[in-house]
Amino acid sequence: MELDSKSTRALHFFAPQMEKISKAGIINIVIMLLFILGGVYALVVQIVKGHVVTGMRDNVVWGIYIANFIFFIGISYAGALISGILHLLRVEWRTPIIRIAEIITVVSTLIGPSYILLCMGRLDRLHYLALYGRIQSPIIWDVLAISTYLIGSIIFLYLATIRDLAALRDYPFKQKWRNKVYRFLAVNFNGNSEQNRFLDRSLDIMSAIIIPLAVLVHSVLAWIFGMTLRPGWHSTIFAPYFVVAAVFSGTGVLIIAMWIFRRYFHLETYITKIHFNYLGIILMILGALYAYFTFSEYLTSWYGSETWEMEVLFKLFDQDEYWWWFFFAAFVGVLLPIIVILIPRFRSINSITAVSVIAVLALWVKRYLIIIPTLETPLLPLQDLRPEYIHYQPTLVEWLLTFAGIAMFCFLFYLFAKFIPIVPVVKVKEGRNYADLRKMVQNRIIKRKIKELKLKEAQKMQNT
Repeated sequence: MELDSKSTRALHFFAPQMEKISKAGIINIVIMLLFILGGVYALVVQIVKGHVVTGMRDNVVWGIYIANFIFFIGISYAGALISGILHLLRVEWRTPIIRIAEIITVVSTLIGPSYILLCMGRLDRLHYLALYGRIQSPIIWDVLAISTYLIGSIIFLYLATIRDLAALRDYPFKQKWRNKVYRFLAVNFNGNSEQNRFLDRSLDIMSAIIIPLAVLVHSVLAWIFGMTLRPGWHSTIFAPYFVVAAVFSGTGVLIIAMWIFRRYFHLETYITKIHFNYLGIILMILGALYAYFTFSEYLTSWYGSETWEMEVLFKLFDQDEYWWWFFFAAFVGVLLPIIVILIPRFRSINSITAVSVIAVLALWVKRYLIIIPTLETPLLPLQDLRPEYIHYQPTLVEWLLTFAGIAMFCFLFYLFAKFIPIVPVVKVKEGRNYADLRKMVQNRIIKRKIKELKLKEAQKMQNT
């Protein structure tokens, strides 16, 4: 496959990094594997002893596992929506970040549903879901939607990497097994005009499919809650609320991943400040939308003053219960990113990444607050008044499996980066040159400074 000079330089830059593992990389792998082994141990304990080792009881039947499920499925949608929309609109600066978004989509969609399995007490009856599942059940809708979404995301990622797979196929790797695998996956792609035309058309079709599919999947997930007659859940606003929250948290994860790979693989030439600025602006807009939905949700519940709804609100605003969690999720995690990104003086690569971390943590806390306070507020009086039946507390087993899922997410992401260049190598020229993007930003800064100096001179002239 013939490559232009720019693609060749990019290939020579990424290929050696894919073959070798640095000392820091080995340390990170060991840490991730230790967390994963801790999760395996916790899983064995839960299978042997049952759900009694978790904090879930007859009242709080869903716990931290469901919060993790919603969180991972949520961050996958930002990857699908951002990569799909940027591809369809042919946004010039999309190229370096679009693959990171696509990998986030696939990996998080693989990990998220596993937490549903952890909530099931009888995994030996899992096949009953396919044999006896009722299509009237929103849970069946969710299974079908997530399965379709996962397949579509894998196809979209594969189509977007075929050009790079063909380039890697012809690269002289020291590890010969790589060339064999790349040759199989590249399916005889040689980059001629006809193949490029069909591939571009296929990517356009998959982008158009993946965007509404992502919205549909999280809407179905929200309907599982919204169609339940419980306080804080039974709301028509839940579907768009979940979608906005998902894209908000997913954009934050994308920014964090960009920062990590930029430092680890030294991608300052590819992932520049302009990418952080643009995604930061997207994060700010989504944060404002999320704040609006949050305000609407709690305002209507408070104004209605239904007894059952008010009990949940009292829990959220009680300093002895969930007030600090609620304050962090609804105020700190939303307002801080908006303020930092809105003011140009505060806007930098590190500050945008820092507020993205805060936003992601706040959205996880929000998922927790959606589930636990509602389940701790039963309509009928509790027969058993033991503290563990009234209040839910995650156990060590649940935390180990939670951190194991995060470690698995990072580990799979790392494996992807060691097999496929994290930034597309071939056809990078479709977007504007990244050096040109930096020059454009510098020119804007210079023009703004000149304008400010002219205004100051004009003011001096007026004063004199």
